Amino acid sequence: MVSLTADMSPLHPDRNLALELVRATEAAAIRSVPFIGRGQKELADGAAVDAMRAFLSTVNFDGVIVIGEGEKDNAPMLFNGEHVGTGRGPQCDIAVDPIDGTTLTAEGRNNALSVLAVADRGAMLDASSVFYMDKIVTGPAGVGVVDIRLPVAENVHRLAKALGKPVDEMVVSVLNRPRHARLIEEIRASGAGTRLMSDGDVAGGINAARHNARTDMCVGIGGSPEGIVTACAIKALGGHIQGRLWPRDDEEKQRGIDAGLKLDDHVYEADEMVTGKNTIFVATGVTNGELVAGVRREGDYVYTESVVLRGASGTLRRISSEHLTSKWL
Repeated sequence: MVSLTADMSPLHPDRNLALELVRATEAAAIRSVPFIGRGQKELADGAAVDAMRAFLSTVNFDGVIVIGEGEKDNAPMLFNGEHVGTGRGPQCDIAVDPIDGTTLTAEGRNNALSVLAVADRGAMLDASSVFYMDKIVTGPAGVGVVDIRLPVAENVHRLAKALGKPVDEMVVSVLNRPRHARLIEEIRASGAGTRLMSDGDVAGGINAARHNARTDMCVGIGGSPEGIVTACAIKALGGHIQGRLWPRDDEEKQRGIDAGLKLDDHVYEADEMVTGKNTIFVATGVTNGELVAGVRREGDYVYTESVVLRGASGTLRRISSEHLTSKWL
């Protein structure tokens, strides 16, 4: 049964749904355990996809996947347009990434997550026809202060002033990619430090937006689906996110135009990426990271840590769970 709260009708995602969805990210994270550090990212992703799909089928909601997993890198999929849930309860848009950081998982490195985001039906931007997005993410201090259209050095100095921090104490996260070589140089030339991420820019964006985080800003070109997922979390954190779609060639640009996406340097603000406040973001750690601890197996138990962020209430909840291995592995 879907509860009626002060800020919701029974037709919207609510707090009970948020807690139910944790089961799906926990399942995906747990199923990936045998593949952590084994160099088999496709097998890890496939196991996580199957587990997430199975648990989503038990949840009382009418979900349609707007942002599916696997289209960018030819991995197993929870595909765009797939219906999930029992069909009873609130009608929702769903964004999924059973493992955000499949390479991190395969190599046993930090910051791999299992991720779900939910919003009202029709609320999420479907940016799937253009795979990449140039993004900037900060915490609440960046609202009305930084702008993706400005040089990164100016944004660093503006945010430092807003935070009351010396520029040389500022830390900016960016994916460690050849396309970001000049961006990294500009960040360092501004006086700030960098935290280079090998993968997992959802975690990078959320960590930059959290209160008392170790990083102050996350910038650069990453997946457009990850940008929409991050926007759902930023709604709960009160932070700032902007994005510009980044087609790789003319053919992809035309696909974006045909899909009705805004290109030519159009800046998507948070409310264009995900409309309204009824957002839910759920993540369970696959490997250890700043946001959550990774899955840990000890004897007869598997331990997981998850976060649940709700845009309607502006809350971040941590959920620590222990699971009997005999039921899972």
